Amino acid sequence: MKKIVFVLVALLMTSLTGFAQKIALVDMEYILKKIPAYEMANDQLGQVSKKWQAEVDVLTKEAKDLYTKYQSEMVYLSDDLKAKRETEILTKEKAAAELKKTYFGSEGELYKKRQSLLTPIQDEIYNAIKALSEEKGYTLILDRASGENIIFASPKMDISDEVLQKLGY
Repeated sequence: MKKIVFVLVALLMTSLTGFAQKIALVDMEYILKKIPAYEMANDQLGQVSKKWQAEVDVLTKEAKDLYTKYQSEMVYLSDDLKAKRETEILTKEKAAAELKKTYFGSEGELYKKRQSLLTPIQDEIYNAIKALSEEKGYTLILDRASGENIIFASPKMDISDEVLQKLGY
């Protein structure tokens, strides 16, 4: 009886190893830092962002200056002039808000520029990871940089350098 139980347990253990999955990790931050095109795209995005933010700041400052001037002159202004100045201030504030939304909104120019510059790089990395997973039989590849739930992982599981080699870096 003991022999039968032992044989069944041994068969069960060997069959479970057949279902073992190969898992690997990549560090996307590490990979992206090693790709010069990504760094250049980030620099370009930073420059464009600063330029656009300066434009928004100019409009915001103009609206603030108009408001400050209005407050200091408010006592001396007629009701018609008060209404005109208030409208002018609101128009300037609205223009600043619209410009900010145009540049930095969820579907704004910065988002579109980021997509056009970074998507090809990200697609290239994805394709390299996919090719590696097919070559080496990985069933799951996790991103160590965004894996907040990964408490510990053996450095042997990290294939970031292999991904970089696949990309030619």
